[in-house]
Amino acid sequence: MKDFVDVAETAERFAEHGYLTDERLATTVFLQTRLGKPVLLEGPAGVGKTQLATSLAAVTGRRLLRLQCYEGQDETKALYEWDYGKQLLYTQILREKIGQLVGDAPDLPTSVERIAASESVFFSERFLAPRPLLEAISSPEPTVLLIDEVDRADEALEAVLLELLAEFQISIPEIGTVSAVHLPYVILTSNNSRDLSAALKRRCLHLFLDYPSAERELEILRSKDTGLTDALAARLVEVVRRLRELELRKAPSISETIDWARTLAVLGVEDLSADVLSATLNVVLKYERDLDRASRSMTQLLSGLVDPNTAVPHRLPGSHDHGHGHDDGHGHGHDHGHGHGHDDGHAHGSGHDHAHERDGHAPVAAPGRPEQSTAFELIDDDVDGRAARAAKDTPGRHDEAYYGTTGRVGPVRSVGRAQGSRSFAASRARRRPV
Repeated sequence: MKDFVDVAETAERFAEHGYLTDERLATTVFLQTRLGKPVLLEGPAGVGKTQLATSLAAVTGRRLLRLQCYEGQDETKALYEWDYGKQLLYTQILREKIGQLVGDAPDLPTSVERIAASESVFFSERFLAPRPLLEAISSPEPTVLLIDEVDRADEALEAVLLELLAEFQISIPEIGTVSAVHLPYVILTSNNSRDLSAALKRRCLHLFLDYPSAERELEILRSKDTGLTDALAARLVEVVRRLRELELRKAPSISETIDWARTLAVLGVEDLSADVLSATLNVVLKYERDLDRASRSMTQLLSGLVDPNTAVPHRLPGSHDHGHGHDDGHGHGHDHGHGHGHDDGHAHGSGHDHAHERDGHAPVAAPGRPEQSTAFELIDDDVDGRAARAAKDTPGRHDEAYYGTTGRVGPVRSVGRAQGSRSFAASRARRRPV
């Protein structure tokens, strides 16, 4: 296919193949094709580094070659290796011919010399097994070479890559130097599991890919035709972005956001309720610790994103429950399951009501106190909860029994200063030594 005309045309062609780029990424790819330099993409897993190479091959019509790096990998798996099986097979087939070659040799040194003169036959390109790096530069057609997760490989492999990245050639001792027929587009990716050498970075155009903005991630969801409505997709993106703010072992990637959107579409979800999000959270979080942490932060996570009056489950299925129930609606009531009711008597205007269960016992209402409504219970057509708060704010709504007594228990006695000092000294004497 034709080369890229400019940065704008580069972005357009990638968008036609379903890969949305920002201006920095489109500029980097355009410069790569014009300058003939490799590109090193660093950033967290799942931001589209590998997909860029796949899309570049599709956009340019080039063949994609991939080297997946791993710990302990050596040059025989990256550059080339000799096909020893094939060499041995040819030796067995040509045994008779070799016998004729040395049959009239007067002594052993002469026989060795005759065989050595023909050894290049067995160390030629016929018996060479090219690996991705050699194949990329020796291919008769243009290629895109993806060196994926180069940070997982040992530093020795980095040294092997330097000649290819700088001069697009590979030196083979038995044959010589093999230079590229067509300069490949080389893309290296790294998840920053370790620092790469300065020599490798110096040979590449460098770009750090991070998670996209909310607007761009929403555009990506739309381009993938997930089946989710724009309104639900926008709210889902905000949920994912809040998940990424948590200290997770593995933050949700863009591809996992797409999978979550498709999952919700398949389930026919018409509204992002807390129950649906909790039941499908494992689509984007793959570690038990992350699921548990997200479940504990679910109330904050969904605050302002889903309907604030919707009941939010305290935990996900399978996570640990500590017997604490939280209700947001103003005034604090604490009950320990022993018949004691405590209320500080203060009304708070923030709209939060907390009921705490301890030791697995349900709260016990104080005598004469009206039963509290369940969490996030709505009055019809009361969208923001104003009517519910106004109903509670009625003068004289608490009688004397509200505080657990039917009247004054007795006269209030004042404690003298001397008696108070003696009580304080006695309490200090009873303390245990530290």
